[in-house]
Amino acid sequence: MTTPELPLVIEPDQLHRHLLNEQLLIVDLSDPNAYADRHVPGAVNLPYSRIVHAEPPAMGLLPDEAQLSRVFSEIGLKPELHVVAYDQEGNGRASRLLWTLDALGHERISLLNGGLHAWVNDGHHAEAGIIEPYTTDYRARIEKPEVLADKSYVLTHLNDPHVKILDARSPAEFAGEDKRAARVGHIPGAVNLEWVQTMDQGRHLRFKPDPELREMLKVRGITPEKEIVVHCQTHHRSAHTYVLLKHLGFERVRGYAGSWSEWGNDPNTPVEV
Repeated sequence: MTTPELPLVIEPDQLHRHLLNEQLLIVDLSDPNAYADRHVPGAVNLPYSRIVHAEPPAMGLLPDEAQLSRVFSEIGLKPELHVVAYDQEGNGRASRLLWTLDALGHERISLLNGGLHAWVNDGHHAEAGIIEPYTTDYRARIEKPEVLADKSYVLTHLNDPHVKILDARSPAEFAGEDKRAARVGHIPGAVNLEWVQTMDQGRHLRFKPDPELREMLKVRGITPEKEIVVHCQTHHRSAHTYVLLKHLGFERVRGYAGSWSEWGNDPNTPVEV
């Protein structure tokens, strides 16, 4: 059976047509109890905590290659498989998985548009129980460091006109009214687009139409010729923004995994309020 050719963002009907394809690995990033209650048929569960690493105060760092190798081997990942990810909470967790796989050079990846909300509300069957995945020997290696940004990289490019920082946190966090670190505010020069504003609430949390998304980005100075660095508090919400930008054809996008949990707790980093 050949590997299906699927876009980065797929609709439930598209996934439904390929459910029996053995070259597909469907991964549910929901909490284990929620997964056991209902999930896309054939999906395996991957708890979100397995794909993030904490070094307090930075709580959403990328795990090392050894940890990623173990985790992805346990869910049966192989280089030739096409991964379709989703969750039940807006697809931030699922997007974080896809960003991680992108960093590893695993090119066959898709996000189920709207996640389980869209799947169920479009009338597709959800099954209960737990699927025990077969194990593999997946060797994780960072093949695309160009999709990663750390604190040093952001500091170096603060005044670079070709680089824009896109903050996916809430407006209150961005303005310093909602304190979630030792310091409040935002990275100097950053622009704010809260991740939930890119979701279509009337279409079960799918991305809003592409033209509307492009305009939302354009008015904030986020255009395809620039490099975009996305972040939030722990690169959970901003992973959703990362997938959105890649879906829209932005070629140079980086995720800052340390995000505000690192930046806002460092007394030596500059902030704006």
